[in-house]
Amino acid sequence: MAPPLLALQDIHLTLGTAPLLTGAEISVSPGERLCLVGRNGSGKSTLLKIAAGLLPQDSGIRFVQPGATVRYLPQEPDMSEFSSVMAYVEAGMGPGDDAYRAQYLLEQLGLTGNEHPSHLSGGEARRAALARVLAPSPDILLLDEPTNHLDLPAIAWLEQELASLRSALVLISHDRRLLESLSRSIVWLDRGIARRLDRNFSHFEAWRDETLEQEERDRHKLGRKLAMEEDWLRYGVTARRKRNVKRLAGLHALREQRKQKNGPTGGARLAASETDLSGKLVAVAENMSLSFGDRPIVKNLTTRILRGDRVGIIGPNGAGKTTLLSMLTGSLQPDSGDIKIGSSLQMVSLDQRRASLDPNMTLADTLTGGHGQTVDVNGQSRHVIGYMKDFLFAPEQARTPVGVLSGGERGRVTLAVALAKPSNLLVLDEPTNDLDLETLELLQELLADYPGTVILVSHDRDFLDRVCTSVINSEGDGVWIEYAGGYSDMLAQRGKPAQLAPMDGGKSKTSGSSAPAKQTAPRKLSFKDKHALETLPKDMERLSSEIAKQRRILSDAKLFTRDRAGFDRSTKALQQAETELAAAEERWLELELMREAIS
Repeated sequence: MAPPLLALQDIHLTLGTAPLLTGAEISVSPGERLCLVGRNGSGKSTLLKIAAGLLPQDSGIRFVQPGATVRYLPQEPDMSEFSSVMAYVEAGMGPGDDAYRAQYLLEQLGLTGNEHPSHLSGGEARRAALARVLAPSPDILLLDEPTNHLDLPAIAWLEQELASLRSALVLISHDRRLLESLSRSIVWLDRGIARRLDRNFSHFEAWRDETLEQEERDRHKLGRKLAMEEDWLRYGVTARRKRNVKRLAGLHALREQRKQKNGPTGGARLAASETDLSGKLVAVAENMSLSFGDRPIVKNLTTRILRGDRVGIIGPNGAGKTTLLSMLTGSLQPDSGDIKIGSSLQMVSLDQRRASLDPNMTLADTLTGGHGQTVDVNGQSRHVIGYMKDFLFAPEQARTPVGVLSGGERGRVTLAVALAKPSNLLVLDEPTNDLDLETLELLQELLADYPGTVILVSHDRDFLDRVCTSVINSEGDGVWIEYAGGYSDMLAQRGKPAQLAPMDGGKSKTSGSSAPAKQTAPRKLSFKDKHALETLPKDMERLSSEIAKQRRILSDAKLFTRDRAGFDRSTKALQQAETELAAAEERWLELELMREAIS
């Protein structure tokens, strides 16, 4: 086995008075693909910063192979010192790195490089940060939540780009689909220590549950049982996952019902009475359209949302997802067409920015509104400690100020506050941001049990598959189409790859991108293509010289008996050079034909 490029051994770190890491270890070999998982607050990002050399540990050893290059993607990149995106990206490159790759990556990510960092949206800043760490093609990539603020096309592109790299990866992400696609090993950070499983992320939950159940059996044998609260807090996740298997089967049945009652897209008719609208029908849109200036946001959308539906709205950043959400909930009226909203709806929106949370209030006071020890949930009074347990909080956290909770914990508080309010329509805009995998399981269970209707915007493919009965997808140029099922069902019905629409960094283009099959004009040469046309002739010349050199060496009839190792090296070098030359010639011919067609 190859020696590790990077290794952390017996890492200890205490933040404040509580130990965060108590002997954590991690090892990264060339080309390895690790996913680092654990609850919010378990120390994943901290361990990654120690691996990147940005945070000193209290004790333990950090080893990096001499000459190995390491690049780290933080959750919140700092670009304040740079005058342009290109300057920020180039600052992360070394003397021998290819400047063309920086331009190529920015082009693929929908940026020009001339943008000023202070004018970037969250998604654009994330794309610039990705270009900075990917451009040098480092030996080790440390990525902390790389899909945050990215839309579905960008996530699909990133997944393909990372899969094609030779770099070793250490990845923190809440995106299950990304982890399942890229990971080959799992490092589970739990209670300060790191456990490792050399299998794909799809095996994580079963392994985690088995490990925790074995621990419980061992504790029984030793006569030490956990307290009831801690037992529920840790093992409730296992029980929920097993229940969710049945819930997924029920979801598939709901999707089939939705497919049958919807009928052909665009054929709905407003025949329901006001009584129906206040009960069975939540929202009915017919030929609904809205434009901002000359730019169409929604064009002739006809759909109906029924009681109990879970509708996902998906598409690239800038497509108008939040605008469509506002129209379907009645807060924004269309320019033309009609939208009717159920007259007796009680809507609750999830505040994912958490602006409504007072950081100085305790967790218990936030949930009770500062009044007593009980929470009113759907007309029933519950003790605040019991309600806290439903959202994975321990009783001793009741007096903890909300401001010191982790991002995922504050996300759970927001969920708890929202779901305590009486409602029959739940509106969620990016509900999975900053949530760890166990909190995602909790959210999926809560939505499965929710008796009302859910309309949500999300870029989490696995979450959409597990929750939605239908999705409304942006096809470009203001066209939205509803598909029965989740994200994967939509791809199967469309018969198109995961790249939903060209990435444009949030800048709308109305060139008919929804029908790529009809485009007959040859595409423009990218920066990568132009660079290849310039460099491939030199590469082919170099490879031809290498082939001639190795053939001269192998022409020595006595080489095999005199130097068997040298013979083997020359044979391997000859085969590799011939393979690379054939590929280079084929690529050059393809690009030359493309250039002639464009000319």
